[in-house]
Amino acid sequence: MIRCLLFISLLIHATLAAKVGKKAEEGSTKKWKTLNGAEPVVIARGGFSGLFPESSGFANKMGIATSLPNTILFCNLQLSKDGVGICQTNIRLDNSTTIAMVFPKGQTTYKVNGEDIKGWFALDYTAEQLLSNVSLTQNVFSRPIMFDGLLPMSTVEDVTGIKPPQFWLNVQYDTFYKEHKLSMQKFIESSMKFGAINYISSPEIGFLKSMSGKAGRAAKTKLVFKFQDPNVVEPTTNQTYSEILKNLNTIKSFASGILVPKNYIWHVNNKTNYLDPPTTLVTDAHKLGLEVYASGFANDMPASYNYSYDPSAEYLQFIDNSQFAVDGFLTDFPPTASAAISCFALNNNTKPTKGKALIITNNGASGVYPGSTDLAYQQAINDGADIIDCSVQMSKDGVAFCLDSLDLIGKTNAMTTFMSRSTTVPEIQPKNGIFSFDLSWSEIQTLKPEMLSPFGGDGFPRNPAAKNQGQFVTLNGFLELAKSKGVSGILIDIEKAGYLASKKGLDIIDSVTKALNNATFDKQSTQQVLIQSDDSSVLSKFSNVKTYKRVLRLEKDVSNAPKKPLDEIKKHADAVVVSRSSIVTDNEGFTLAYTSIVKELHKANISVYVSVLKNEFITFAFDYFSDPILEVATYVTGAGVDGIVTQFPATASRYMRSPCSDMNADLPYTILPTEPGGLLSLVPEEVQPPATAPTPDLAVADIVDPPLPPVANVSTSSNPPSALGAPPAGSKPSSGIANVANIGLSLVSIMVLSLLSVGCY
Repeated sequence: MIRCLLFISLLIHATLAAKVGKKAEEGSTKKWKTLNGAEPVVIARGGFSGLFPESSGFANKMGIATSLPNTILFCNLQLSKDGVGICQTNIRLDNSTTIAMVFPKGQTTYKVNGEDIKGWFALDYTAEQLLSNVSLTQNVFSRPIMFDGLLPMSTVEDVTGIKPPQFWLNVQYDTFYKEHKLSMQKFIESSMKFGAINYISSPEIGFLKSMSGKAGRAAKTKLVFKFQDPNVVEPTTNQTYSEILKNLNTIKSFASGILVPKNYIWHVNNKTNYLDPPTTLVTDAHKLGLEVYASGFANDMPASYNYSYDPSAEYLQFIDNSQFAVDGFLTDFPPTASAAISCFALNNNTKPTKGKALIITNNGASGVYPGSTDLAYQQAINDGADIIDCSVQMSKDGVAFCLDSLDLIGKTNAMTTFMSRSTTVPEIQPKNGIFSFDLSWSEIQTLKPEMLSPFGGDGFPRNPAAKNQGQFVTLNGFLELAKSKGVSGILIDIEKAGYLASKKGLDIIDSVTKALNNATFDKQSTQQVLIQSDDSSVLSKFSNVKTYKRVLRLEKDVSNAPKKPLDEIKKHADAVVVSRSSIVTDNEGFTLAYTSIVKELHKANISVYVSVLKNEFITFAFDYFSDPILEVATYVTGAGVDGIVTQFPATASRYMRSPCSDMNADLPYTILPTEPGGLLSLVPEEVQPPATAPTPDLAVADIVDPPLPPVANVSTSSNPPSALGAPPAGSKPSSGIANVANIGLSLVSIMVLSLLSVGCY
């Protein structure tokens, strides 16, 4: 009973996203390139099947509640032995239910469209056997398994009984069932007497032709021809679907639309994983009066590199281009499709407006180009970042430049050229490295940047075509870029100042101070200047410039901040950067609760920034629906942070400039932050993950650092450059941004790659 109440509470919260602002919906002035100029529709495959088992009660209700008001529930029809319709995509039930455990001897083999398939089939069991004994499971391993075995299968009557805005029935295997004396046609005719079926689709031409006199205009039911993979043979004509595609006129005679895999429209090159130019399918079909619906959308299935792991970008590719818009999406994640349609498409803003929280980059747009390069910074500016960042490192000859690690391995191809310079510095890291302070600036300029997956190995690569593109930027060049492009502000990160001073004779504090002064950042307040460090003594060195905002980066997770640590922070900093889990706690893929850290810091008049946000779905708790924008919304609107540190500023900017980020706006749809703990509350206590140890409180020892040591007199064999950051004679300046030529891909040996290890968070 308690779990039901919690589910109802979650539904109410989710429903607000889709039901607010009816007036705004009626007054919409967006002009779409769909067939009829209407807004594209969201078709929820099995409800919210990206989160809950397909076509379960939870999936169907949440699919409606979290999506646009006219969302269509999609049911893949199967028939039981006694002719009852159930909703399941695969004709084999053993991959999405517990049927193999319930009926261990029930495995059979059937010929389906000419192919022998072995498994458990609905037509071998009565509806009573299936509904009373068999439970649903999630059949995609990246999705929550906590609901497996908890929810019963749904009949067509169960789905229509919740009165969805619209209902779509897909008949995938009419020929197969007909061979076994079960009639899909008779079932549908009977069902239409009791509930509206707005769409009927099938990949079988014969079935659709048989339904054209019984559905269609009289019943106001649209018939849609569903395309399979191009080389698959259509069972009633023995033509491949690629052959059928060549004559769309024949489809118009028995259907009002087509449902096609998304690759039919925007093909992803199999070799490069980048998009090829779009086909003419949508425009050709629209000319004939056929609607076009695209299928295969799921937030947790890696798509083309063009989308930078942002599923909203993929949806927009199909509806917000200059040539066409599909008439609807078949998706496992209907909230993301709803947001793309209602919040992000047809947005005519050429430059993002300032949001309620700062968008702070993490080494520029480092999810798109190698971090801390000219290309990464330019991309971040184009993407609408408020604050671009430079993590300052020092070369052996005293040149300050931007890179987020003293160790050049993993960030550059240094191992191919300077392997002999590899050394171990325990004060910095336990493993060997090639460190910037051991190379001259002219040597560093010979290196190529490296953009490797932050998750190690070959998993989730980022924009491989740009893996080695861009040039490293001096601090002077970075400041020049920030001034010329008019960004809202800059963040200068300083780490290991004590080691550089005492062991290498490099005064990073002095280098940063002079660079800022020379660029007159100390004498203006138009552009914000944030000085960041995990060392309170470093921040104290900049206390004399009142326009600078000092930012303390907390290294460990904390849950709340007592008065003494807060008082200590105020002596050294104006803001803090905390980890994501310091604000929203989680456990085994589920969020648990908001901590009190943001409220406590705000009460002390200390700003809070959260770091680091990425787009890859494996970094999210399930509550975020594998959607990076929902995580942004949770931290900005839900937790109330003052800034987010992100490697994908375009994603954050898309949310910030969207009207749907305004919780008070009168809109047909808005993006609500997740409710931490809401999803886990639906899982019975006996199968919930074990509780984790509480996150510690912030302590004074986490803040106060010893004074910085004096700069040692360490001689260097290299002559310093004539000007800070000046490249060798004849070479291109590293700060050149606008006209830089792309550097080609470099090959790194397998042995070198095996030495690299990059953490997930």
